[in-house]
Amino acid sequence: MLASIQDLDGALQSPITGEALKFENGRVSRRTSVGGSEPCDFPVARGKPVLIDFANSVIRREDLETTGAESAIERPRYSFATKLIKSLLSPEKKSTRRNVCRLISELKRRSDRPRVLVIGGGSEGQGMKALYVDPDVEIFAFDIYSTPQVQFVADAHDIPIIDCYFDGVVVQAVLEHVLEPQRVVDEIRRVLKPGGLVYAETPFMQQVHEGAYDFTRFTESGHRYLFRRFALIDSGASGGPGRQLMWAVDYFVRSVFRSRAAGKIAKLAFFWAVYFDAIIPADYAIDGASGVYFLGTKSDQAVGPDAIIAHYGGAQ
Repeated sequence: MLASIQDLDGALQSPITGEALKFENGRVSRRTSVGGSEPCDFPVARGKPVLIDFANSVIRREDLETTGAESAIERPRYSFATKLIKSLLSPEKKSTRRNVCRLISELKRRSDRPRVLVIGGGSEGQGMKALYVDPDVEIFAFDIYSTPQVQFVADAHDIPIIDCYFDGVVVQAVLEHVLEPQRVVDEIRRVLKPGGLVYAETPFMQQVHEGAYDFTRFTESGHRYLFRRFALIDSGASGGPGRQLMWAVDYFVRSVFRSRAAGKIAKLAFFWAVYFDAIIPADYAIDGASGVYFLGTKSDQAVGPDAIIAHYGGAQ
């Protein structure tokens, strides 16, 4: 269940200097050596502290303060009819539900009340409901914009949390939107307790989405190497070639007709393609996946170049 910002008391730190911070009475303060506090220059938006090193982020302070930390990307609100259409265009992945259940089970083996950080948690991710409704799991979330789902606003390149604090981290559909994925993964590792868990989903063969805020893609092997300082529990395709075909049809038609609506109509006509993913063998799915996933534990050992070649599990 979703925690509050007060539950992070003693865990917040400056993304610039690493000094201890606290958030109280609607303002961010730094902790002094004598146990008191003094105001510092981090802004507050919609009642949420904004803990970003603006000098080293794609987020500009003036834009954030002007908009009140609204998302730079339009986030549509869906009616019943549009939700139904969306469920056909982007059906929930069974692999995500399965992996989240496994993540919860692994977390509870390590702690009676695990703390989980959701990076990019401005909205509840697809297939994540089981994590959010579990009464024994404390959910902390941040994003680069403010919503009721987050406790603070931050840039994942510099997570404003002390070392070794969380039992688990979820980073779903985020790593394609950061400039330096390895730096973000290193930050994930830093804030995890020894043996802590990470669950990641990242696109492989998807076209550009979210415009200027889209930078990177990963094969399943490349994704594994990104998390090379984690021990593998499981990895594979998250959305197979059928889902990818829907994406390809959408972007082909929208490109030909210069129309996003035309692309969505064409994608809807191919909604059936995603159901073929259920019968495509895992090795073929890996080579043509829409996205990939990784579930692993923080480790002191790193996967080397030779091991990553041996890791490949595709059909070629």
